[in-house]
Amino acid sequence: MKTLRNLLTVFLVLVFIILIDLHPCLAGEMIEITDMTGRQVSVIKNPDRIICLGTGTMRLIVYLQSQHKIIGIEDYENRFPLGRPYWMARGGDLAHLPSIGPGGPGAINKEPDLEKVLAVKPDVIFITYLDRDKADALQKKIGIPVVVLTYGTFGTFDEKIYESMRLCGRILDQQDRAEAVIRFIENSRKDLLKRVAKIPKTKKPFVYIGGIGFRGAHGIESTETEYIPFEWVKAKHVAKQGAQKGHIFLDKEKILSCNPDIIFLDGGGNELIRQDYAKKTSFYQALGAFKNKKVYMLYAFNSYMTNIETVIVDTYAVGKIIYPENFKDVKMDEKADEVYSFFLGRPIYKKMEKTYGKIGENPSYLQ
Repeated sequence: MKTLRNLLTVFLVLVFIILIDLHPCLAGEMIEITDMTGRQVSVIKNPDRIICLGTGTMRLIVYLQSQHKIIGIEDYENRFPLGRPYWMARGGDLAHLPSIGPGGPGAINKEPDLEKVLAVKPDVIFITYLDRDKADALQKKIGIPVVVLTYGTFGTFDEKIYESMRLCGRILDQQDRAEAVIRFIENSRKDLLKRVAKIPKTKKPFVYIGGIGFRGAHGIESTETEYIPFEWVKAKHVAKQGAQKGHIFLDKEKILSCNPDIIFLDGGGNELIRQDYAKKTSFYQALGAFKNKKVYMLYAFNSYMTNIETVIVDTYAVGKIIYPENFKDVKMDEKADEVYSFFLGRPIYKKMEKTYGKIGENPSYLQ
């Protein structure tokens, strides 16, 4: 009888181990969450094995210092390693992980590669911009919790990202870190706004940002009416004067007629602008900013959704150039590494400089 009991005990333990392997959620405490589509999802608290699908998902996990839980990566991360500081800082730790599908902008709101996803046995799938019905269907099909996140409207700074961050923080037991990241962003915004609060509009120069990426790289005509760094220092953006909102293409004649005092160039479009400058130098030299060398490089922050740390770095650079007296205490290399170190755990300004050049300096073809 004792032998039978022992055998039964061993059998039950083996069954339990098998069940845990097949259904990781049985191994820990379960919590009920509401994802960003309003779906009620039961997930394991503080899971050990997670995957990130879709635009910007991995970035949030790195911000929450939980990249060690990632067990597979999209091919897009390895194929396009530049322009995304989270990957520049942490890609070396993650690049060896197995593929979980192609990823990239073309995969938005599409069913992932189920075979590759199932092969890595995640406890939880984090994914951005997946419709509610598709998320329900995916979860039902593979039997793994699917948590949908969002950054809000593409190309903007939407505070829905705070909700996504808090949601991830609750699941990953990183609530304190989530709140610290949100505080850092808000304190940065407050500092920036405080520095410019007393500057009268009459003392503010007109500015313009060109070369903004939008489904690919573009030249000087590509701009954004609510460009975040300009918004955060209350700059006078010439492209904001019209009725159109969001991303727009401003033709060269319009840029000439506006003739902004200062022009900023997004690093993602700089190569196209350099080539265009070589072909149409007379146009550029007709602009006062180019003639007077008041043209400055910024880092691209719209790459696989918004790189918030780079938004902050760019904004300090913009403020220092437009209002030098109000930002004279800011040393950009130090400020950049302060920001990158907080968000990503590593100072990567030198890597960004190698990719785009020194932030806030004239492009090489004007030096």
